[in-house]
Amino acid sequence: MDQIVRVIAKDAPVKAMAISGRDTVERARAIHDCWPVASAALGRLLMAASMMGAVMKGEDGAVTLRVKGGGPLGALTAVSDSRGNVRGYVQNPAVDVPRKAKGKLDVGAAVGCDGELTVIRDLGMKEPYIGSVQLVGGEIAEDIAAYFVESEQVPTACALGVLIAPDQTVQAAGGYLIQLLPGADEGVVSAVERGVARLGAVSARLDGGMDPLDLLREVLGEFQLEVLETAPIEYRCYCTRERVSRALISLGKDELESLMKEQGGAELTCQFCDKVYHFDAEELRILRDESAAK
Repeated sequence: MDQIVRVIAKDAPVKAMAISGRDTVERARAIHDCWPVASAALGRLLMAASMMGAVMKGEDGAVTLRVKGGGPLGALTAVSDSRGNVRGYVQNPAVDVPRKAKGKLDVGAAVGCDGELTVIRDLGMKEPYIGSVQLVGGEIAEDIAAYFVESEQVPTACALGVLIAPDQTVQAAGGYLIQLLPGADEGVVSAVERGVARLGAVSARLDGGMDPLDLLREVLGEFQLEVLETAPIEYRCYCTRERVSRALISLGKDELESLMKEQGGAELTCQFCDKVYHFDAEELRILRDESAAK
């Protein structure tokens, strides 16, 4: 089962969370028919969004991560609700790039580093909070860490990994976020750095049988940890016919009339789950009348 675990250190100003999300990332891969490097890039972004969403206050909160790095994958988007359930897409899922040493996927080259990571935190209020940072290398994890340092002034260690099986399905996926709170001294920093080095690649550790709490116990092994929460997460799209209808209404009376005359209907595909919604001319006529009445 995919899940997020949140902890704090009882003996140091440190908070952390870790996630396992093989099924979630595999669902995204299958929906969008992603090639391996696209699965790895989108999977990393989904894992980051899930962890960031899971700590939001309020039931209706949401976090959106957008990466535009100028690479062949194009733009990537991941959205999490306040419980860590995520959805996302990649602009160009059928992309391949030369592998790095030892056959590793080159996510940085596929994403690119000439662009920005944008974080949108929607707390259900009038205006969402939007922050952007220049991409460090397009590998996602280091860009997430840079965002926290630059935009929120929170020293952060982040690791994200997706392991792709020989049949191109997702074999393992997950990661962690470790954040230092005010008062953390050099001793705490050094202990976290030692733990990060000791743990190594998270995807390999998850594939070897570790769960999120195991990851945190290993990387924060020099601290006494208190588990705050363990919660399940999944790939979840919130699209409905009603929401799509509202989107059509927002096009306005003239645009709807144009669709009726030129196409005799409309067909819209959800970018997150690829579900197709069909509207015939009569349904568009009803929506046009609603739009005109507004």
